[in-house]
Amino acid sequence: MRINGIGQAMKDKGDRQRPKIAVLLAAYNGRLWLEEQIDSLCQQQEVNVQIFISVDVSTDGSYELCKRYEKTCCNINVLEYGVRYGCAAKNFYRLIETVDLSNFDYVSFADQDDIWFLDKLSHGIKQLRLNNADGYSSNVTAIWGDGRERLIDKAQPQKRFDHLFEAAGPGCTYILSKKSAHLLKGYLKRSPQLNDFIAHDWLAYAIIRNHGFSWFIDPVPKMHYRQHGANQLGVNISLKALLSRVAYVFSGKPFDSIRMLIDVFGLEMVRLSTRQDAFKLALKSGQLRRRKVDQFFVFVALMISAIQGPTK
Repeated sequence: MRINGIGQAMKDKGDRQRPKIAVLLAAYNGRLWLEEQIDSLCQQQEVNVQIFISVDVSTDGSYELCKRYEKTCCNINVLEYGVRYGCAAKNFYRLIETVDLSNFDYVSFADQDDIWFLDKLSHGIKQLRLNNADGYSSNVTAIWGDGRERLIDKAQPQKRFDHLFEAAGPGCTYILSKKSAHLLKGYLKRSPQLNDFIAHDWLAYAIIRNHGFSWFIDPVPKMHYRQHGANQLGVNISLKALLSRVAYVFSGKPFDSIRMLIDVFGLEMVRLSTRQDAFKLALKSGQLRRRKVDQFFVFVALMISAIQGPTK
């Protein structure tokens, strides 16, 4: 009995020393995939995980499934149900603002339909510590129902202003330090217009980089990024998807989000209010996106804006 007692005491001490991570999961009509994803979250190795789930009003039993998990798993917490958010970003903003993050060492975002490798969080935290960073993202392995797999490379070198023009990669790969998570929460509370920002992962990256914190983009994928017809955002590797993204960039709509960031951050070095601003930014296109092809597209879009005049 003494040996068992010592062993239990050592286990308890080890559990207390493990990093405490709040995993924020936004769900909507995800009944087909939620069980496999939640299981992969609960089985994360070498970390203490608490999972917080916000379910947008659904019609497929997603909320009921999550509540069943909550009853049987002490580390699952389902937020109050009944509000229609309409997009993943607003659902994540609700999680960030509502969940008490003060007792956690790290915060991570999770989509409802992915599958995490068992060392996803422990590996990411090791990389954060090794690189003295406060934000982490990584490449992913996209998977399709027919068995296809493809590495999605997001680990190009970061540029001076890329955080104003794109995310650091899929938000489901993000791990934020405590101070980064509280910085993001503070911005959402002080600047309510950010609750309408188009993408939570882009916003988190922009705020953390703009504040001078370091971000590490890991080339090593630690999750399966499921692709299916219900994806709100997927990988843009098909010609049709690529053309759709290009049309979106050329429409000028992303510039509305960029202007919001510039305004909230009070930036003077980067402006996008006049034709002259657009032209000056076009000349800096190599500093605005990480991939060469994206630098070209943003250069063309900014030149069009410089000729036509930016829309507001």
